[in-house]
Amino acid sequence: MQKKNKKSKTVMSDILADLKMTRRTFVKTSAAAGAAIAAGMGLKPELKALAQTGKSDSGEMGKWIASTCQGCTSWCSKQVYVIDGRAVKVRGNPNSKVNGAASCPRAHLALQQVYDPDRIKTPMKRTNPNKGRNEDPKFVPISWDEALNTIADKIMELRKNNETHKYMLMRGRYSYMRDVLYDRMTKIIGSPNNISHSAICAESEKFGPYYTEGYWGYRQYDVKNARYILLWGADPLAANRQVSYYSSVWGDAIDSATIAIAEPRLSATAAKADEWLPLKPGTDGALAVAFAHVLLTEGLWHKDFVGDFIGGQNRFEAGQDVDEEMFEEKHTSGLVKWWNLELKNKTPEWAAKECGLSAEQIKRVAVGYGKAAPHAISWLGGGPCMQVRGAYASLAVHALNGIVGAVDNIGGTLQSNKEYTKNFPKPDDFMDEIAKAGKKHEKIDHRGRLEFPSLNKKPGGGVVTNNAADGILNADPNEIKVAIGYMNNFAFSCPQPERWERALAKIPFLAHITTNASEFSWFADILLPDTHHMFEKWGYVKSIGNGYRQVTLMQPVIEPVWEYKIDETEIPWLIAEKLAEKGFSNLLDHYKTYKDPETGKAPTNEKEFALYALKYATQNLWDPAKHKGGDKFNGWEDLLKAGVWNSDPYPYRQRWGKMKTKTQKFEFYSETLKAVLEKHAEKHNTTIDNVLKVCNYKARGEMAFVPHYEEAYVAGDEKEYPFIHVDYKSRLNREGRSANCTWYHDFKDLDPGDVAWQDVAKINPSDAKGLGIKDGDTIKLTSPTGSLTCTAKLWEGVRPGTIAKCYGQGHWAYGRVASKQFGKIPRGGSSNDLIPAQYDRLSGSTAYYATTRIKIEKV
Repeated sequence: MQKKNKKSKTVMSDILADLKMTRRTFVKTSAAAGAAIAAGMGLKPELKALAQTGKSDSGEMGKWIASTCQGCTSWCSKQVYVIDGRAVKVRGNPNSKVNGAASCPRAHLALQQVYDPDRIKTPMKRTNPNKGRNEDPKFVPISWDEALNTIADKIMELRKNNETHKYMLMRGRYSYMRDVLYDRMTKIIGSPNNISHSAICAESEKFGPYYTEGYWGYRQYDVKNARYILLWGADPLAANRQVSYYSSVWGDAIDSATIAIAEPRLSATAAKADEWLPLKPGTDGALAVAFAHVLLTEGLWHKDFVGDFIGGQNRFEAGQDVDEEMFEEKHTSGLVKWWNLELKNKTPEWAAKECGLSAEQIKRVAVGYGKAAPHAISWLGGGPCMQVRGAYASLAVHALNGIVGAVDNIGGTLQSNKEYTKNFPKPDDFMDEIAKAGKKHEKIDHRGRLEFPSLNKKPGGGVVTNNAADGILNADPNEIKVAIGYMNNFAFSCPQPERWERALAKIPFLAHITTNASEFSWFADILLPDTHHMFEKWGYVKSIGNGYRQVTLMQPVIEPVWEYKIDETEIPWLIAEKLAEKGFSNLLDHYKTYKDPETGKAPTNEKEFALYALKYATQNLWDPAKHKGGDKFNGWEDLLKAGVWNSDPYPYRQRWGKMKTKTQKFEFYSETLKAVLEKHAEKHNTTIDNVLKVCNYKARGEMAFVPHYEEAYVAGDEKEYPFIHVDYKSRLNREGRSANCTWYHDFKDLDPGDVAWQDVAKINPSDAKGLGIKDGDTIKLTSPTGSLTCTAKLWEGVRPGTIAKCYGQGHWAYGRVASKQFGKIPRGGSSNDLIPAQYDRLSGSTAYYATTRIKIEKV
């Protein structure tokens, strides 16, 4: 669907009757939502009164103190206004060149989180030995000393029995202090089982860029200089990375660029785009290769980057092979081979049938995108690639950037700028023979097995987060006896979470470091109260945007109300002290090597360790004698006051001809992927074709090494389950941790089609009519693996044949607002209860999108 021009109404105006505004005012309204939250709308009276004053009880003004928001992976640098040790409001940090003074609603929700009365206030222990969804843990308060001694005793028991490989660390939201706990502590104890959340986040998004241009990481997008922005399941105004920054500049972007979005749901970004392509879920790869076909047949590739035919005549004609010798490539490799293998027959007419779009729109968007080259972005979100066969869609979508020369270019797609933080001291000298032996065991998530290549740069290089539940359940490769989780909630955030419920119940001893008692906590033996990242923690993170990279600090900015400890530094130090008391001092001895760079002093307690470790990691940024680039500071206090270090500006086009691929070029035929797949196949004494067969891909032979379309693998028979489930994220989701905030529910209607204080499934009216379902009806959604109950919302902004349901509600724990009855009755339903445990096995990613069919019943 296309807008007529920049000033006219969209042809969807009848659908968007509740969105009667221009694109620019739409963006401003988004900002206003954040301002409304910041102003205290929905606050309880006592907090609202606090928010309305700028003075302390003594009459003195408060002050702005720098910190960081981790409400999503934007990781924006922030400032917190503090009065008498209490946080009152939040704003963007004007010292940041990434997000600047911009903010989004998520940052303001953090105020409700930090003062949430349902936070865990002191260590707790389970008194009910039975574990299960229907078993009340009967937690009782205990001292930190008892909690830490209990954990240390369990670790020492593993070491005594040479079973350190049966220890497991599960990581959720982290800062870059993570390796203190996640890596160093796990290795020194002697386990291979440090399991991160990464594969339920975005690993398949990184797959396409890595196996075309050699970059495994998040991209940044030069939207201010772009002339065409083509989005794939990405919603930068609501739920992609750098929401604060993109929201602040999107008004300018829509004035200078054409914006098109491929998405079955009318997202916040789609609502004000020039072109909305509501394609069938799972057909993104088909649309991408059709776009590539048009770009080549129309001669719209960027010749300065790609090269050209000898003699200059375009020989790309539909259905016709091309002689590879006739094309001289510059900074790319394998374009003609890709054409001959995949693209020559992938016409707009073919794609129209696959995607459920018009051939005319497909060609129009492709030509418009190509004519804007090289200032034309193909922006890959999670939707196209976090599917069962999503790796090849990831390749296909990102390959468009190569065709138009947008890679590393002005107005294109960029990788991370250089930064200069230091790694923590290596653990090797502190790993004894027990630790070394334990570390050699296979990981619990099965990465690297034949059926789980998980190709993060190498076979088994990535994590397969959700499969760890099956490893635990089946004691494969071994049982897990002692586990610690922090800032994670796999029993809610992973598809088919009942597997995690059973897995966690099976672990004899489980400790959880968390702010709120979550679904994961329900199965724990010890709960440790965690700090809130923005207000109570020492740490740092790295993020990119606007052509810069930033290292932004977290620091304690408020007076602590209860007995919290920092997850990644203070708690591991305290555990190390207890282990030393029991005869194993290796971990504590290692931590004592993290010396204060200013004084040379070794830490003597957990608070010193948290601060010294941060200063150690960031020394190259604040020590003028160590300066290597970017902002220059006059010492630690100078950086701490600013709160953020900014890199040098992005060096456009410097990677052309020097990419970290096998050919050092942008690979349309991926020699890099071929080499890694060969290595994986050799490891298992088989062929690449068999690897792909076992992993449920359709490609065979040379097709395995080029971007191509693979039909989506969707669970459920179409006759029994006639609708495809569409999962999406809210602009108010602080990942899965917003639902105990009243503001989350007050402002839920900021998401197009959603309703305040309801959890809705959005159904196209044409589908609802046939089922006799009306707006506001209570409905039950059922997939082959689970079900949930929620409210029907009739809405034309969702493609017929699909049901859109937002992730974030459906908690049966976490707090009195998140759940209707804590521990028993959820508020709304969790989309993950519908989604089966499936994977894009080449990347290791969990599949969330175009993964299951569902049916609807009126309750």
